[in-house]
Amino acid sequence: KIIDGVDMLSNSPIQNKYIDQTPSSGAMAEKAGRFFPSAITHDSRHTTPYGIYVESAHGSRKQDVDGNEYVDYFGGHGALMLGHRNAEVEACIQKALAAGTHFGSSHQFEVDWAEAVQNLMPSAERIRFTASGTEATLLAMRLARAFTGRTRIARFRTHFHGWHDHMAFGVSNHFDGTATPGVLPQVAAQVVLLNPDDIDSVAATFEREDDIAAVILEPTGGGGGMSPLAPGFVEQLREITKQFGVLLIMDEVVTGFRVHKGGAQGLYGVVPDLSSLAKILAGGLPGGAVAGRAEILDHLDFQAAANREFEKIHHPGTFNANPLSAAAGTKTLEIIADTDAVERAGAFGEALRPRLNRVFADAGLAWAAYGQGASFFIYMNPNEQAIDPLNFDPLAVPYQDIKSKPPSLMNKLRLALLIGGVDISGSGGGVISATHDEADLEQTVTAFDQATAMLISEEDLPRT
Repeated sequence: KIIDGVDMLSNSPIQNKYIDQTPSSGAMAEKAGRFFPSAITHDSRHTTPYGIYVESAHGSRKQDVDGNEYVDYFGGHGALMLGHRNAEVEACIQKALAAGTHFGSSHQFEVDWAEAVQNLMPSAERIRFTASGTEATLLAMRLARAFTGRTRIARFRTHFHGWHDHMAFGVSNHFDGTATPGVLPQVAAQVVLLNPDDIDSVAATFEREDDIAAVILEPTGGGGGMSPLAPGFVEQLREITKQFGVLLIMDEVVTGFRVHKGGAQGLYGVVPDLSSLAKILAGGLPGGAVAGRAEILDHLDFQAAANREFEKIHHPGTFNANPLSAAAGTKTLEIIADTDAVERAGAFGEALRPRLNRVFADAGLAWAAYGQGASFFIYMNPNEQAIDPLNFDPLAVPYQDIKSKPPSLMNKLRLALLIGGVDISGSGGGVISATHDEADLEQTVTAFDQATAMLISEEDLPRT
């Protein structure tokens, strides 16, 4: 049987060992296949022959239905800066739950949540909560067009901003701006794709195109920093946008409250016009937000629209600022504000990345670990360039290459790491929480060491 190009009856020791170790997950995946496309509910969980099914989690670790324990670098898709089941956050959720799950009315929880956001992110003069990060970028884009009267949105190749139509291409493919399946070419034509490694071409584009309402970016680079931006890029972009009257939207869904207490804008000292938020914002529950200049968010305001005689943007949303997410988010942001959680998570990343590069160097494998703060990424060197893992510069690698990972090899690396009790994301990286500790570090290094040895025995990999 062949699934995604992988022979399910192959003699891969890695795959066979994984299957032997996870029989209950395999049975669960088979059942799920009767309901879900590819037996999954999120593309990034796609794993061949199947992914693990998790039964419980606490702190930096999670346990699957077969009783295997993993150091978790999926981190709730980046939402869990405080780890799984933080006691203070859980207590606030329970208190909110006792009051009711959904009032269909305004409530104190949402006011407290907004105050916690503004405390960490002063650019948030006004805030509108949404149910997800995708909704947040969609609303930010609509606000920008209404405010400026312009129609087009500029984006950077490799930068991810959710899955709505304006954002569904130019991330990992369709870098020419053509529409992906189901997206209208007319919609794709309203997006201007920019190169993330050429600030001069950005300025030239803004000078040439006079109908760009806003430019949106992931401020540490595409994929949460997987394809990093050069130092000073964001600061230069802020100046260029001011020059040409283009709004700057910082997509801080990933970076918000992770790279700095105040997000990437706090790290760089750059004030955007709008920010999109999610993940850590809601403390592990669903939730997003658009935050920014009051005069822009006035386009959601009934009285402002009446006073200034413009048509208000209609924005409903059944679960906007729902009480449980508001309670979880408020407490999470309060803990981040009052403790060194962000710094501890970042310090773990600074310790982990060089240890992984030592593993690769000792194995003679021309791969590299890199990243910023509380994250790490694995460069799998698809074009077999001569690199030194101990002196790797991701900025020297073209953005097209750095996000390119052979799918079957990436899949096999994940299986090998799961065998060793480590779960990284399907994109070849991981997010770190404030609960990761020395034992997690050592287990992760050991798992990578073992995985590297297994892969070298099965695959023809680039060598140093």
